[in-house]
Amino acid sequence: MPRFAAIAASALVVVLLAVGTLYALLPRGDEDVFAQCREAQVAGGSIGGPFELQDKTGATVTDADVITGPSLVYFGYTFCPDVCPLDNARNVQAVDILAERGMEVSPVFISIDPNRDTPEIVGEFAENLHERMIGLTGTPAQVKAASQAYKTYYAVNGDTSDPYYLVDHSTLTYLVFPQAGFVEFFRRDLTPEQLADRVGCFVAAAAGL
Repeated sequence: MPRFAAIAASALVVVLLAVGTLYALLPRGDEDVFAQCREAQVAGGSIGGPFELQDKTGATVTDADVITGPSLVYFGYTFCPDVCPLDNARNVQAVDILAERGMEVSPVFISIDPNRDTPEIVGEFAENLHERMIGLTGTPAQVKAASQAYKTYYAVNGDTSDPYYLVDHSTLTYLVFPQAGFVEFFRRDLTPEQLADRVGCFVAAAAGL
């Protein structure tokens, strides 16, 4: 009996250690390093993820190639008459404000209009907005997969035989980190200064990761 009791006790210790180790490795809500920065009540989860697209040279790139630091990701199209230019101009202004504060954030533009947005056109659009903006496009399948990963919406409004057709699309900007992935989205009603303040909070918090 003593021998059996000793074996049982040893087994119990092993189980308790395993449970304790598992508990220590599990993420807990009170350990969210970005908690003080959040307003959207969204912490990663099902938004964001791997993608495969084409850069301005036509070369295939993945999310790992593109998201190498804090990045503001926006889905739109270069023929967009108003919303996309305004939103991306706001984003790059915020990027410049953050740069003045010593924080480097990359603006990323992903086209949801692969029918017209060739790599060259997207590259020119991005370079005209900011020297560090990364412009991406792809095949219809690649664009659809990236859009679905970020839970964005887009739909052609009109006949694609008309060169001036419009595309309805969502207008959120996503903050993504290489280590943490998606951390927050921002609506278009924020000013450049407000966006810079919000993003800066996340960048400062991420420094501890």
